[in-house]
Amino acid sequence: ICLFYSSILMTISVASWSESKELQVHTISVSPYGIEEPDRGRGIYYELAEALTSKLHTQHAMKVNHKIYPYARIIHELKNGQTDLTIMFKYQELEGFVTYIAPLPTLNNVVIGLNNTHFESIKSLEGKTLAYLRGAKFSDAIDNNHKIIKITTKDFQQGIDLLAAKRVDAIIGPLTPIISAAQELEEDDDFFGEPLIVSNRTPWLQISNQSQLLHSRAKVKKLFIDILSTNQLKLLRNKYLTHSRHLIE
Repeated sequence: ICLFYSSILMTISVASWSESKELQVHTISVSPYGIEEPDRGRGIYYELAEALTSKLHTQHAMKVNHKIYPYARIIHELKNGQTDLTIMFKYQELEGFVTYIAPLPTLNNVVIGLNNTHFESIKSLEGKTLAYLRGAKFSDAIDNNHKIIKITTKDFQQGIDLLAAKRVDAIIGPLTPIISAAQELEEDDDFFGEPLIVSNRTPWLQISNQSQLLHSRAKVKKLFIDILSTNQLKLLRNKYLTHSRHLIE
């Protein structure tokens, strides 16, 4: 009986959403996850979210507004409900503001410098300067070590530019978008040295606790897991990452 009524409530909540407003889906502005273009966005997380919202639109006539925004803006909007749904890491400051729906494969956060450079430990980074994406958090140990100098950047491409100009010693972040940024700037495959893994973080599909979509989280979770089960994530990674795969794999 409980399952019957919960099914009815889920159907009602999805139906009532479509009559009230657009679903606000926002993807992080980090290549290759979210890449902004004049006509529409693209990228790994963008296209996964598009696949999900396409199903919601087709099955429930739900209207969707999908934009690419910076990390800091999405974090702020998840808190007040202006962003309904996104894919990104868990953040301590969002505890109590979002509900985590489904995980994606865990990613390595690394510190990586130019070719022929290698950092043996976080301790060895003391006195060094890191390019650090504004609004992101990649390693508590590095964040809390004031002997490691951080220069914030608007995106990973800016971090790569600083590294190429030797204005920083290394760049920190998930390895995949760092490699993608180097690709976009047409850096050679041997541009980087060996990466130092400094943390492991898991991206999650997450819904703002202020969102009406939260009432339909079981439906959203099932649709998203169905998408992941089709090998679409691997296909998207292969689509957007063509070089320096020896560093990623």
